[in-house]
Amino acid sequence: MPKALNDHQKKIDLVIGGAGFAGLALAVALREGLGEAFAVTVADPALATAPSKDPRASAIAAAARRLFEAIGIWDAVAADAQPMLDMVITDSKLDDAVRPTFLSFGGDVEEGEPFAHMVENRHLIDALVNKAKVIGVDLRVDAVAGFAPAVNAIDVAFAGGKTIAARLLVGADGAKSKIREQAGIATHGWNYDQSAIVCTVAHERDHNGRAEEHFLPAGPFAILPLTGKRSSIVWTESAREAERIVALPDEDFHAELEKRFGLHLGDLTVIGPRRAFPLGLFTARSFIAERLALIGDAAHIIHPIAGQGLNMGLRDVAALAEAVADAARLGLDIGAADVLERYQRWRRFDTMTMGVATDGLNRLFSNSSDALRLARDLGLGVVERLPALKRVFIREAAGFTGDVPKLLRGEAL
Repeated sequence: MPKALNDHQKKIDLVIGGAGFAGLALAVALREGLGEAFAVTVADPALATAPSKDPRASAIAAAARRLFEAIGIWDAVAADAQPMLDMVITDSKLDDAVRPTFLSFGGDVEEGEPFAHMVENRHLIDALVNKAKVIGVDLRVDAVAGFAPAVNAIDVAFAGGKTIAARLLVGADGAKSKIREQAGIATHGWNYDQSAIVCTVAHERDHNGRAEEHFLPAGPFAILPLTGKRSSIVWTESAREAERIVALPDEDFHAELEKRFGLHLGDLTVIGPRRAFPLGLFTARSFIAERLALIGDAAHIIHPIAGQGLNMGLRDVAALAEAVADAARLGLDIGAADVLERYQRWRRFDTMTMGVATDGLNRLFSNSSDALRLARDLGLGVVERLPALKRVFIREAAGFTGDVPKLLRGEAL
């Protein structure tokens, strides 16, 4: 428990535990929207690692890109962002000689606006950190060690020993959130006994902005275009098989990769590390507690089958930022229960809906049943022949359905 504070110590507005995409984006959005008078601290030992070394890449949906534009981040990463101009979906067995395309998506959500971009995580993290520094966000290379309710505040203790009072604490510290755990908020969900192998490859031919998702019996194998003749691979296998494949010598790993990737882009070269990440579906039983809110992976984890994990976290950011900014402008307490309830109501249904959808897709496609394969291929074929339905799916993936917060529409707070 943190030590009691001196009554004369200044209270800041917001402490964010965690300096990933969600935590940094929330800090920048609120500082940009409410100005210098709004005091924000972001605390995370990972801030000591600069520039970022994160080797992964993420699909940034059109709504999330609008958020980054609205908070002044997109221009810093636009040159390193690869537009996703086309997407094809196949359903086959690993040894099938031909992988017919059952469903394809192309075109823009709006004129000149692709439905998604691929961006390497390190570029986005560095842009967010640099922006936060410029606009005066307090970046603390420290972890949130504990917290306790106080009079109209929450006292937040850091691992280094200092304690400060805030009106609101936000847990943005990932799937194994210590803040969520210390708040006594349980999660419900399950592990899939699957892992995602993630790596980057260079290839001989240009991908032309095309993303591919091959549904194989073990799970989806996604080829996601990066700038230049490079692609990010997200490759689902059983947890044991993924561990085996990642540990293979380079030549054997390349053979396993080529068997799934194919030769349509020419010779392949793995560049950078290859890693496996366990997959599951977990949702916090509550996204809020007394003067506390959870966002991003601290609030929910979904399967990457639809590429929506990061974008779900940014939807949290947009909703919480708008709820807090509206309260602050009215002179209300930003950590009050009704402000946090507004955020939770905004995000809860969407989160549960996406979790159910990705879980269903994973169970439908990650199996060897010929009967299920026939049924799903018929379903994909029907969607392929209904352009209006495809447009609905594209707008959903782009983040433009439901009650969309201002930042996701590209509007300032």
